[in-house]
Amino acid sequence: MSPASHPIPVTVPEGRTRWRRTPAVAVPALLAAAGLGSAMASGALAVGLRIQDRPVDFTTSSLYGTQYGAAVVDQPVVRPDGTAATVRVLRMGFADGVINGLCLSQRQQIAGATYTLLLTLGDDDPRSWEIRTKNTVLDLRNATGVLDMDGIVDLNVNGADVKTVKDASGAYVANPLNSPQHRFGIQARYAKFDRIVGTAQDFQIPGLLTTPKLTLAVRPGTVACPAPPGPVGTPGTP
Repeated sequence: MSPASHPIPVTVPEGRTRWRRTPAVAVPALLAAAGLGSAMASGALAVGLRIQDRPVDFTTSSLYGTQYGAAVVDQPVVRPDGTAATVRVLRMGFADGVINGLCLSQRQQIAGATYTLLLTLGDDDPRSWEIRTKNTVLDLRNATGVLDMDGIVDLNVNGADVKTVKDASGAYVANPLNSPQHRFGIQARYAKFDRIVGTAQDFQIPGLLTTPKLTLAVRPGTVACPAPPGPVGTPGTP
């Protein structure tokens, strides 16, 4: 059996992580490609996640966040021939969020063959909103789903004036999405996205992320994330 065909499950209670023995080829390839590093901090799984080298497909039943902001930005990319370029994306940010299940899927070339790297987080309960994040940033190339915003909602604000996170003194960080001046922006106190299927050019969770379960797998060929189920009930407060 090919070493890269083995899943790498982590199915332990929140705040504890155990890696099973797995072929040496699959784990470094997945971690390097996904930009995933983890450590224990304050009894929770602290994850620094950044996927930027190529687009990543993702699905989630629901994402709910406070102090939501979005702005149109230009994201640097590297073309297949190695030259630099930019793509225009909608950069979304949340100060604090809860996610109801999350799947990330990214294709990689390993030893000349196509493999799909799958990262799934959360449980299988559509009522739980079990994943908690801080300072989440998504650079969306495309997405479908249902969006509901609440509080004071401002559309077509200057992207550079959007506010999401605060600094250590409690003041809002200026231009946290690094938007150029006079770009389209959105500002809302709350935002909730249901049944999202999308592609992100960049996916960052530099702050704390807690999840009751995390599964990594390398699958041969092209494998898509499963269609997200509809959430049940309402999320708790992040």
